[in-house]
Order: sequence, then C-alpha cells, then structure tokens
Amino acid sequence: MDSRGNVELRVAIDLLYAGALSPLGPRGVPSGIRKRAVSGPWQVTRTGLVGDRQGDTRHHGGPEKALHHYAREHYASWREEDPGLTDLLELPPAFGENLSTIGLTEEDVCLGDTYALGEVLLQVSQARQPCWRLKLRFERGDMALRVQSSGRTGWYYRVLREGWIAAGSELVLVDRPRPEWPLARVLELLYRRPLERAALAELAEVPELTPSWRALVTRRLETGRVERWDERLYGRS
Repeated sequence: MDSRGNVELRVAIDLLYAGALSPLGPRGVPSGIRKRAVSGPWQVTRTGLVGDRQGDTRHHGGPEKALHHYAREHYASWREEDPGLTDLLELPPAFGENLSTIGLTEEDVCLGDTYALGEVLLQVSQARQPCWRLKLRFERGDMALRVQSSGRTGWYYRVLREGWIAAGSELVLVDRPRPEWPLARVLELLYRRPLERAALAELAEVPELTPSWRALVTRRLETGRVERWDERLYGRS
C-alpha cells in the first residue's frame, strides 16, 4: 500500500449489461432495469454505455450514475435469504447492473476509487440508493428496503475518460484517495447512524462524493433530521 492508500486490486469484468426501456409492474412503468448481456467491445461515454436506457432520468443515470456495478457474490446471499427469488437471480442482471464481478464488494470499494477498464477511466461516486422499482422487479413490497438494510446495494461510477470496454477486461485500481471511506462505512452512516454529526461533517467534505449526496448530508447537518425514505423505497401510494 502506498501513501495514498492504493492497494493491488484488479478483478475481471464477468459480463456487461445494457438495456432498452420496457414496461415494469402492473402499471407498465417505463424502466431500463431489464438489461441483457453484451460482449463488446462497447462504447462508454460520460453518461454510460451507449444504448443503455433509464426510465426515470431525474433519479437514474446521468454523469454521476453513468455505470452501476453489482457484486455477483451477493446473489448467493439473496438466494439463501429468500429462495423464492432463485428463478429471477438465475437470469442476471437481476438488479439492473451494467458491470458484474466476483471479488469486489462494498467492503472493498471506497468513495473516489479510480479504476481503469479497457480504455475507460472510472471513479466511484456513490453507493446505490435503492428505489421502489426493485419492489416491482422482484415482486417483493419491501425489496428496496431489504437491499438498503443489507448493504448489498452496488455502486455507481462517473466516467473520467471515455472509450471502449468488453467483457473479460480487467478493472484495475489506479488511485484510492479516500481509503477511510469504504462504501460499507458510507452505507452504515447513512442508514444506521444517520445523525452522527462528526462523521456526516467529514463525509460532506469528501470532494469525490456525488453532489446529490453532499446535499443530503448537508441537510441532515443543518436540520438535525433524517429525510423521509418512504416514497423512494415504496413509491407513491
């Protein structure tokens, strides 16, 4: 490990996934969560994989959420906890991820981590904030809450350098400026110790944190209150 906390870390990208919009749930909500495997090479721009779509561009996608990464090893935990999910979990990407790997989880990844992947340079911007579309995807009313509570959320990248990637390419850590902020710690703070002021103030100062999360943390510090999660987790009634 060097003075910036960098470690030797490289994992192969299992598969790449992209998807068009399709109706989700009984009301046919437009969603891009049903993705398909693409072998590549596949072009990545500042807003993600070319051709990948999101049904709600206000809360999904964009430069700060260009690519979603989900750890394949989490699938086994979900199967063990809820065998009824097995059929859906047999057809990745169940969680709407773009990147799939074995050997990298929220315990291993830190805010601001910068990774090379093929020609592309990626930086970790935030963990995923689960939303009610997971409820429809898994046909479990509490699925978004379960994902949030488990800490098995996956995470997002911003794209620092555009280019082409392919399944089988290695994701290689090239810089770790915030080794003190693994995503597991961020999730623990936001959802289990949500008003721990000293840690919130420290997190707010992390320059690599996505602006929307900085605003969330700042509001908690200013108001001393936790924002409501009901609409995000369950949708509007």
